[in-house]
Amino acid sequence: MDERELIVSIPNQLWIAGKPTDAEGGKTFPVYNPATGDPVAHVADASPADGMRALDAAVAVQPTWAATPARERGEILRAVFEEITKRAEDMALLMTLEMGKAIAESRNEVRYGAEFFRWFSEEAVRIHGRYQHAPAGNGRILVTKQPVGPCLAITPWNFPLAMGTRKIGPALAAGCTMIVKPAAETPLTMLLLAQLCADAGLPEGVLSVVTTKQSGAVTGPLIEDPRLRKLTFTGSTAVGQKLVEKSAKGLLRTSMELGGNAPFVVFDDADVDAAVEGAMLAKLRNGGEACTAANRFHVHNSVRAEFTSKLVEKMGTMQLGPGTDPATTLGPLINADQLATVTELVDDAVAVGASLELGGKAPGGAGFFYPATVLADVPANARILREEVFGPVAPIVGFDTEEEAVAAANDTEYGLVAYIYTENLDRALRVAEALETGMVGVNRGVISDAAAPFGGVKASGFGREGGFEGIDEYLETKYVALTP
Repeated sequence: MDERELIVSIPNQLWIAGKPTDAEGGKTFPVYNPATGDPVAHVADASPADGMRALDAAVAVQPTWAATPARERGEILRAVFEEITKRAEDMALLMTLEMGKAIAESRNEVRYGAEFFRWFSEEAVRIHGRYQHAPAGNGRILVTKQPVGPCLAITPWNFPLAMGTRKIGPALAAGCTMIVKPAAETPLTMLLLAQLCADAGLPEGVLSVVTTKQSGAVTGPLIEDPRLRKLTFTGSTAVGQKLVEKSAKGLLRTSMELGGNAPFVVFDDADVDAAVEGAMLAKLRNGGEACTAANRFHVHNSVRAEFTSKLVEKMGTMQLGPGTDPATTLGPLINADQLATVTELVDDAVAVGASLELGGKAPGGAGFFYPATVLADVPANARILREEVFGPVAPIVGFDTEEEAVAAANDTEYGLVAYIYTENLDRALRVAEALETGMVGVNRGVISDAAAPFGGVKASGFGREGGFEGIDEYLETKYVALTP
């Protein structure tokens, strides 16, 4: 369907207890197209009372959903996967309209996001416990896993589908109900997902979507309510820290996927052409608006000139434009604030001595566009080496020894992901173990996989999403002591 038909077909109300519901007072807020700055839709603006209605619904159905056979839960999740797959083109277009990414990027996200429902549909029936003799011989030990209970997920705007599905999938598989508060910039994709879940047979109340411009006012009372048992958040470290503080009063179970400052390390024995191809993926996936995006390029001085030249050539081919144009390979940034942040960080780097090799200036006009940009010889005091740029900017610095490279890569408060390129297996393993990150990509620029545990260390948060580990975030362990 075309853009107008699609927007009209999407629920624009709150999704509570399995159906669209008006916000208290009928309040709404606009959702903007980053390519034009114009509104594409208006959606319900929830109040704190609306958030409580969603929690009431989640609490009411929690016992029934937890008691639903795992096979049945898994079949519903598989049906959601199939519904997303059937509506893939609509979902991709919707993401592009509200987030701005190139349509090819949106299609990739639909495939990636849907995979979490397929993966966790298979994990629902593999929740294990154990039975054993007590070592002292005085009884038996029975260990079981049970769902945590009602959950709240707060998701960001950069991956409107996948950041939700990798939380919703394991929660539902584990037998938990969930409320999702999507980013105000990109609520439409999550509302469409709620509709598809209902179409797939998900019982009313198991999943609610609460859209709002007043996030803290709505989520604050939910976090303080003792009936909520789990909070999962993806977003900035600063906001994550505040949420953890709020959750501490009730000792709420939490998982946090926070900011990143990913190093991309190219050693002297690397295949430079392969490293450049990997850099394009690690830097420009989602237009650079990804927590996993390479933020700093540490390149051995013996290959730095070659790598820089080839990266400039490759990044120079990126076609800036509206994401709906099939020719576009680099869409706009999400909003004016993000455009200002990227501009400020690039200008600061140049001001302190970095060499601008490509891009570096917004074209102006409608939309929030910024070109693919390469900075060389970036000084250590440039802010862009310490702060997450969240845009299509590649700052390059040199190094001479492996020890120097590892020290530079680890010189950050963050620890989400790192990328290394080397043809030496011993070095790859040695460096991967030395890097202070939750994930490492070796000779590859994309590491995200529904079958792998995603998450970081240090200021990048705690907890894991995806893989066998992902469902554990939504399960409590219970020990039962048995008399022989």
